[in-house]
Amino acid sequence: MPHFKDPDLRVWHRHPVPWPAGIANLTAPRGPGAERDNMFISLWEFFYGHFFRFWMKWVLRQMTGKCELQRIFDTYGGAQRTYRIENSLTYSKSKVLQSATQVAESELDRCVADIMKEKNICREKDSSFQICMRTCLLQISGYKQLYQAVENVRKKPYDSGNAQHEKLLLKLWSLLMPTKKLKARISKQWVDIGFQGDDPKTDFRGMGILGLINLVYFSENYTSEAHQILSRSNHPKLGYSYAIVGINLTEMAYSLLKSEALKLHLYNFVPGMPTMEHFQQFYCYLVYEFDKFWLEEEPESIMYFNLYREKFHEKIKGLLMDYNTVLTLKT
Repeated sequence: MPHFKDPDLRVWHRHPVPWPAGIANLTAPRGPGAERDNMFISLWEFFYGHFFRFWMKWVLRQMTGKCELQRIFDTYGGAQRTYRIENSLTYSKSKVLQSATQVAESELDRCVADIMKEKNICREKDSSFQICMRTCLLQISGYKQLYQAVENVRKKPYDSGNAQHEKLLLKLWSLLMPTKKLKARISKQWVDIGFQGDDPKTDFRGMGILGLINLVYFSENYTSEAHQILSRSNHPKLGYSYAIVGINLTEMAYSLLKSEALKLHLYNFVPGMPTMEHFQQFYCYLVYEFDKFWLEEEPESIMYFNLYREKFHEKIKGLLMDYNTVLTLKT
């Protein structure tokens, strides 16, 4: 990546270069070992779901006088509670319990009442059950609704004929370059904030309008941090294309949401139904942390982007496996 330094302005400039092929590819090679592990996992899930789980639940109910849902509420809290409740409902043979994971918000109270009736739970004897179950169902169904909302936005392509899309793009420029006027809609200036060519619309193909919405959200809500990161992205040796990486991190946030890896984080972070803004907050965390990670790792060149991206991705997935995890931006 060629660079030059402007000694008068004391800023770093970077010429655009093609990005490595497959920059957003998250699929890792799968070998015989992975297939064998998956086979054992599938067998265990089959036997557990069809035999062991039923008898374990029966024995524990006889010993405690409480159903599995009640025992979970008594034993766990936070994201672990919601996560275990979701698994219990999903694996249940009862249609009433299975359908509870996709209940609409307007039907929550009725659904909780149906669950209590199905499991013979007395409201007077276990008054807290209704409150706890309602909260868990709100989080569980809310996660599914959030994914659908994000997916709907992602599917919308950037349309240069859409006035709102164009307005949002120009807003991104004004947020990141408040003292520098954009000379034309199609301009080489877009490279200054990390796009690949004269027209940014071509860079939004993978994530649609979602990529732009996230870039604007971070720049608008964390303007100072965005300016600092943009400045660091122009480093002569460790530089990277700010906007392109931002779009790539939108893909990472989306894939983690889709794979349900964000459940523990959102169950801890949001006491009720998660919204698009909660997803965007997580995106902001990724942008901020990736910039720190990239500079700390000191990669040889941008051509190693995929390698370090995967390393960062694995780090985030590891953090998201913690029942107590809450990944929010701390500045």
